[in-house]
Amino acid sequence: MSKNNLVEMNNVGIVVESLDNAISFFKEIGLTLEGRAMVEGKWAGRVTGLGDQSVEVAMMVTPDGHSRLELSQFITPRTIADHRTAPVNALGYLRIMFRVNHLDELLSRLEKHGAEIVGEVVNYENIYRLCYIRGTEGLLIGLAEQLGPQTSKDIMKNS
Repeated sequence: MSKNNLVEMNNVGIVVESLDNAISFFKEIGLTLEGRAMVEGKWAGRVTGLGDQSVEVAMMVTPDGHSRLELSQFITPRTIADHRTAPVNALGYLRIMFRVNHLDELLSRLEKHGAEIVGEVVNYENIYRLCYIRGTEGLLIGLAEQLGPQTSKDIMKNS
């Protein structure tokens, strides 16, 4: 019998105030809207523990089709906490990192959506150019442009 029941990571979920703005922002990064729907009723609340709920959900997918981002806008019950401005060393959700091409050009486009660089764009050992941005609604997003042949697995193995 196998000890590992994991098949894949299905998605990462983020609660937002404006689904339309979040969809537009993540489309600019390069994700595609896979679907959008209302999820409501007591059955959904049995999963989340929130009771009778109404949530509009949009599923975004990366170009390779392997990773998804689930964006949720709660209608009822209303959101009760806001962790979007937490620094990168806060417990819990930290950030999402995307590997991108043409980082400078992408940053220029994302600035039109209100994105701001948190620190600066840095070169990590001529393997990646990276930065963190505060994107739509202040969400912390990492962007990495690969420069060299090494992968993140190689970097973690050598650390």
